[in-house]
Amino acid sequence: MNQMLQDAEVETSQAEISQADITPDTPAVPPVSEHPRFAKPQRVAFVQACWHREVVDACRVSFLKAIEARHITNVDVFEVPGSFEIPLHAQILAKTRRYTAIVAAGLVVDGGIYRHEFVADTVIKALMDVQLRTEVPVFSAVLTPQQFHETEVHQDFFRRHFVIKGIEAAEACANTLLSLERLRGQVAAGIAG
Repeated sequence: MNQMLQDAEVETSQAEISQADITPDTPAVPPVSEHPRFAKPQRVAFVQACWHREVVDACRVSFLKAIEARHITNVDVFEVPGSFEIPLHAQILAKTRRYTAIVAAGLVVDGGIYRHEFVADTVIKALMDVQLRTEVPVFSAVLTPQQFHETEVHQDFFRRHFVIKGIEAAEACANTLLSLERLRGQVAAGIAG
């Protein structure tokens, strides 16, 4: 692994979540001391599907807490009806050049006229296309479980899972933005490229 990537690595910390977010099944991780700071302010768009809001909200809440701990406090939240609508919103937001990153969150389950695997694959591919076309990093916490039932047990399980996914998305977002900030600085200085 190159030195630039090693410098950007930061441990994930679940200590950034309040006690109310932790259930007995949530694994405990020791707190991380300090996250690196950015040379320039960062602004992130968080695009959330409203289907199964009670589950997906857990991702947004944990993401916002974890990203703030990583010195990104400018986060705008956008809601869309379902996961299928996320890529178009992500593309429009990326083209504004207002955001340094976009994070997508949704839960795709069986039902409706589309198979959930088709929707999930389509959304992920489209998000990758947005990222490559615009050079604005796009992160996905769009999940599709093999079997999801509208029971309290499944909803609790996926709420806990989305808490973890929110933290992971924040870590990936912050680390990528730090890496890109360094890389763009090196390119501008003629060191890389």
